[in-house]
Amino acid sequence: MNKTYLKRVVDQKLSLYLQTFGAVLIEGPKWCGKTTTASIYAKSTLKMQDPAQLRNNLQIADAAPQLLLNGDTPRLIDEWQIAPVLWNTIRSYIDETQNSGQFILTGSTTPSNDSNRHTGTGRFGRLLMRPMSLFESLESTGDVSLKRLFEKSPFNPCKSNLNIEMIAHLICRGGWPQSINKPEESALLMAREYVKAITNEEVNTPNGVVRDSARVRSFIRAYARNIQTLTKNTTLLEDMKANDVSIDAATLYAYFSALQKIFVIEETPAWSPNIRSRTAIRTSNKKGFVDPSIAAAVLGQTKSSLLKDFELFGLLFESLCIRDLRIYTDDIDGTIGHYRDDYGLECDAVIHLNDGRFALIEIKLGGKEEDVAAKHLIQLESLLLSKGYPLPQFKMILTGGELGYLRNDGVMVVPIGCLKP
Repeated sequence: MNKTYLKRVVDQKLSLYLQTFGAVLIEGPKWCGKTTTASIYAKSTLKMQDPAQLRNNLQIADAAPQLLLNGDTPRLIDEWQIAPVLWNTIRSYIDETQNSGQFILTGSTTPSNDSNRHTGTGRFGRLLMRPMSLFESLESTGDVSLKRLFEKSPFNPCKSNLNIEMIAHLICRGGWPQSINKPEESALLMAREYVKAITNEEVNTPNGVVRDSARVRSFIRAYARNIQTLTKNTTLLEDMKANDVSIDAATLYAYFSALQKIFVIEETPAWSPNIRSRTAIRTSNKKGFVDPSIAAAVLGQTKSSLLKDFELFGLLFESLCIRDLRIYTDDIDGTIGHYRDDYGLECDAVIHLNDGRFALIEIKLGGKEEDVAAKHLIQLESLLLSKGYPLPQFKMILTGGELGYLRNDGVMVVPIGCLKP
C-alpha cells in the first residue's frame, strides 16, 4: 500500500468482499475517502465525474455501456450513479464471467428507486464508509478493542493521549481525511466548505431537484441544534419559523430525505426490548450526522467556543463517539441502537451482534456524570435480566477523560482515545 495511505477499518472487509463477490459497492458521504481506498485495490479506474470525460462517458453509457467496463480488474467505477444503467450492465457481466473481484463501485448518493434496476443480490457486496474514526486517524491508542471485549478478554487499565482541548478540536475538525494533520484554521475551513458544498450542490443530487440553499442551511442548523436528541420534526419547523424561515412539513421532510440519501444525516434507531409496555419505551430515532464537524461548522463552533459551552460540547462529543462506535461495530457485523424510557432510564448505545451478544454503553464527556451513567447501566442490566434476557457482554462508560479502568461495580470506564475495533 501507498506509504501515505492511512489504513481504514473497512480495508479488511473490502479485501474479503472482493474475494467473495463479483462487484463491491462502497457508499458514504463525499470526502470520506472512498475513492482513495478503492484506488488502493483497483487496477484500472473510470471516474464518471471527470469534467473532461463526463459528456463522452454519458453518451457511451447511453449507447453501449459495456464499453465503460473495459479495463484491468478490479476496475474502479467512481460515482457510478451518474450513469445508473451501469448497475445492470455490471450485473450481466458478472453473470457471464462468474468471476469475483471484477469491479469496485463508489457512490456518494443513493440513486432514486428504479423498478428496472436489479437488486444485485449475490453479485454485489455492499460496504459503508464514513469519515475517519480516531483510531484510523492515529489519534486513538487502540489499547481497548471492542471485538476483544465481546470475546471477554481481560480489560486492562489504559491512558489516552487526548485531553479535553484536543477533543474539542477533533470534534470541529472531524474525520475528513484531507483535514488530518492540517493546522486548526485549515481544518475548520474544510469542515465549513463541506457544509457549503452540501447546501449549495450535493443536496440537489439525489433526484435532481434544485433546492433553496439558504433554507437547506437553516434546516441543517436547526437539526444541529437538536443533535443527539429525540426532538420531533415539528420542533424543527418551529425553530426555523422562529428564525424567519418559512417552510412546510413536506419541504422539511424532503430536505431530511435528501440529506440521508447523500449520507450526511445518520440517525440512531431506538432499541425496543420487550421489558416495558410499548408506550413506555421511546421509539424515536436519535438525531445525528455522519460526522460531528457538520454540526460544529453549521453552528459556527470552534475549539475555544466549545470549551465555553459544555452542554453543546457534551452533545457533540456523543456524536463523535457514535461515529467511531458505528465504524468499529460495522467491522464486527453489529448494529447500534439507543434506549430511553419514560422512567428516566437510558443508554446511549446498545451494540448488538449477529449472534445475539450485546453490550450497553453510556457516553459522558466528563467524570462528574460517571456515577449516574454507571447506575443507569446497572439498572438496565437488572431490568433485562428480570425479563429473561441474558447478561450483556460488558457495560461501558465511554468518556473524554484520559484514564481507563474497571470500576468496583464492574462497569468499564474507557476513554474514546483508547478505543479501536
